[in-house]
Amino acid sequence: MNSQLSSSGKQISILLLMLIAIISCKSKDNKDRPTKVEKGNIIDNKKIIKLNDARTIKVLDTDFSKGRLRLEHELTLKDIEKFHGHLCDGLVVGSLAILEAMKVLYPKQVIDRTNLRIVSKPSPCLTDAAVYLSGGRYQFNTFYVDMDFEGLYIIQRIDNLKTVSVSLNSGIKPKEIDSLGKMAIQKKLSPCDLDHLHNLEDNFTQTLLQSDPGELFTVKEIPNFEWHPKEKNDYIKTDVLNKDVPECK
Repeated sequence: MNSQLSSSGKQISILLLMLIAIISCKSKDNKDRPTKVEKGNIIDNKKIIKLNDARTIKVLDTDFSKGRLRLEHELTLKDIEKFHGHLCDGLVVGSLAILEAMKVLYPKQVIDRTNLRIVSKPSPCLTDAAVYLSGGRYQFNTFYVDMDFEGLYIIQRIDNLKTVSVSLNSGIKPKEIDSLGKMAIQKKLSPCDLDHLHNLEDNFTQTLLQSDPGELFTVKEIPNFEWHPKEKNDYIKTDVLNKDVPECK
């Protein structure tokens, strides 16, 4: 009798150990699984974060409110994402475009954010990348928004007035993103179509981060550029228009 009980006890112990091992494996799998799933396609957030770390820009700022120009920072897309609110294709386009322009304005140099002014297209993503990376601000006459120029940005060094424009090359951005984006601005997308657009933009973001920026953008010098700020401030903030759309079911 005691022998049977002992045997039963051993079997229960083995079963408990197997159950614990199975639960542990499942927990690990869930922990490592990417957090975004859109229409059956998995977007690996960890991969995006890793790629963000590789895209850095060194900048120079003053060291306190009335300080000297000697404080260096390394900025990444993760920093800009926190400032903007989310990572998206427009933020990545803007950030990479500015980095390409800086190769011309500050070749192999740390970028002085106290010595730049920038003109941006009105996209919320582009403007946030512009002010964060350049240090430009409307109230200090170093930033304004305009539609009447070619490309994404016009960026100027204040000390020597060297000026460049930077544009996204034709055929880089999928046309479906623009067409669905226009419908989203008009609030004409269903919840599921909105998720599909989100997925397209995330995939485009991955493509951008895995590409050579030199093949994505064209930087042109603009001789004799004259700084004429515009005061228009009634552009539509398109990234909050669909904030109350319900989940796709």
